[in-house]
Amino acid sequence: MIFDPPLLPARLIRRYKRFLADMVLEDGREIVAHCPNPGSMLGLAEPGSRCWLSAKTGKGRKLDFGWEIVETASGALVGINTGYANRIVAEALAAGKLPGLPTDGTWRPEVKFGTGTRFDFAHEAADGKITYLEVKSVTLSREPGLAEFPDSRTERGAKHLRALSAAFALGHRAILLFLVQRDDCDRLAVAADIDPAYQAALTLARGQGAELQAYHCSIAPTGISLAKPVTFLP
Repeated sequence: MIFDPPLLPARLIRRYKRFLADMVLEDGREIVAHCPNPGSMLGLAEPGSRCWLSAKTGKGRKLDFGWEIVETASGALVGINTGYANRIVAEALAAGKLPGLPTDGTWRPEVKFGTGTRFDFAHEAADGKITYLEVKSVTLSREPGLAEFPDSRTERGAKHLRALSAAFALGHRAILLFLVQRDDCDRLAVAADIDPAYQAALTLARGQGAELQAYHCSIAPTGISLAKPVTFLP
């Protein structure tokens, strides 16, 4: 995924009301940017942090800038836009960069399953068997090399796990893919202290046939792309 036009460097003044962030641009202008991350952003919203912003264009936009990347105190780059996770995975699917998954270009996005649930992607084989793929964006890291999910309680995440179990019970393939939008982690674990209910739901889903995959990303102000697999810790 390429950033076009290029991102603009800035410094974070503060994040507030979840979706707003005061920034100062290189030319000294103070602006308000949209923060496209509804999570806690634990460790990623420190005042003074170096950030990169996209310039928004088009009608209907309330803010002229969107926050896309932040640099941590350790120098790691983190993609904070959760909306990009599906786009990154879609590009990886099209390029055949996810081993073991179909590469014939017939993945469908935003597929309804049951009542009130949608999976991020689905692929139907010639024999009618469906592969459901749900993607979760990961940004939290509280110790070097280890990414964690979630960074806040997520009933929606637990709901997706129950739906994946139901899909497997119907004879389909059900996959949960964690996309670590960081360039400094090679391991992933559930943040059980933040959401013990999610850990319980994940353990149950794995026992009922759901598959887990995890990848980290290559992050740069020029773009974000899927990189290498990440080890999921039990």
